[in-house]
Amino acid sequence: MAGLTAGAPTPQSITVHGASRVLEVAFSDGAVFRIPFELMRVYSPSAEVQGHGPGQEVLQTGKRAVTLLSLEPVGNYAVKPTFSDGHDSGIFSWDYLYQLGREEAALWADYEARLQAAGVDRDAPMAPKAAGGGHGHGCGGHGHGCGGH
Repeated sequence: MAGLTAGAPTPQSITVHGASRVLEVAFSDGAVFRIPFELMRVYSPSAEVQGHGPGQEVLQTGKRAVTLLSLEPVGNYAVKPTFSDGHDSGIFSWDYLYQLGREEAALWADYEARLQAAGVDRDAPMAPKAAGGGHGHGCGGHGHGCGGH
């Protein structure tokens, strides 16, 4: 993750809406996005979700009711959410949050297509990790992930 693209919009306000499970982000260019927690969780930039290269993504299911337990700033370029399912290794740069908001409809369509291709439902419980697949906390199972990609 490179942080911010020069001249890219930056958040002017970030509001966690727990009841509706959305993160509202108002950007400097006037754009306001209401990003569902589920979308953030299934597209987390963590190595646990994205893998370490193309084709290594891990399809996330059972995240419809996920909530945010906390949202911590990371320098002046990102936030790190802790989700109610224990996932806390994704670092969401301002650029990435803007992308999630701007491309929400296309990302949902892609997610639904990947679910259908895998023959699983959005609400299906996560499949257990394969033997030797770590402990569900990113790189090597050490509990801190590898940051975003």
